[in-house]
Amino acid sequence: MMVKSKILIVEDEEPISNFIELTLKANEYGVICAKNGAEALSMIPSHCPDLIILDLGLPDIDGITILKELRTWSSIPVVVVSARSDESDKVEALDIGADDYIVKPFGTSELLARIRTAIRHSANAHTGTPENLYEVKNLKIDFQKRLVTLDGNDVHLTQIEYKIVYLLAKSAGRVLTYDRIITELWGPYAVKDNQILRVNMANIRRKLEKNPAAPEYIFTEVGIGYRMAEE
Repeated sequence: MMVKSKILIVEDEEPISNFIELTLKANEYGVICAKNGAEALSMIPSHCPDLIILDLGLPDIDGITILKELRTWSSIPVVVVSARSDESDKVEALDIGADDYIVKPFGTSELLARIRTAIRHSANAHTGTPENLYEVKNLKIDFQKRLVTLDGNDVHLTQIEYKIVYLLAKSAGRVLTYDRIITELWGPYAVKDNQILRVNMANIRRKLEKNPAAPEYIFTEVGIGYRMAEE
C-alpha cells in the first residue's frame, strides 16, 4: 500500500485524535501525532509533514499562536479543526495563514475533501504547475483565454466580476475571507467594506447560477467569505 502524504495531527483530546488518525490511515495517509503545541513545534522541522491538522484549544499554547509562528518560516498547509465556531475565530485563523477551518463535530468526507484540496494547492504552488482550466458541472473557465462559459454559452462578466471569479476558482475548495478578496482586488489600503463585494457577487450569481438562492458554484461562508465549488 502506497502512502500518499504525511500528516501531523495536533490534538490534545485523545478520542478525537484517534478518530482522525484511524480515518487518515484507512485512506493511506502517513500519520504522526502531537498532544500539545510545544511537541508540535518540535516535530514539524524534524518530520516535515505535508499537512498539519491543528486544534486551537491546546493545553499549553493556543493554536493561533502556533499558526502565527509557523507562518514566519513555513508554508506547510494547515487545516484547523476546532470547537470554536465564532466567525471571528475562523476569520482570524484564515487571515493569518490557515488553509481551511472545520468546526467540530465534522464528518470524515468533509475532512478528507479539505485535506485533498489543501495538499493539491500546496503541491501546485511548489511545482509551479499551471492550472489553466476550471471545470465543474456545466461551468468552464479558461484562465489563459479569460473565457467563462456556462452550458457551452459565453458568460459576459465585467472586469471586477471576472477578477472575483478568477480568484475564487484558482482557490476552488478553499474559503477566501472578505478582507482577503478585497485586498487582492483593490489593494491593502482599500476600505474593508463588504458591500461592494456583495453587490458584485449578486451580479455574478445572476449570471452563473440557475437559482442564486441555491448556488451550485459559489457558496457563502456567512460572516467569513466565499468558497468556490470543486469537482
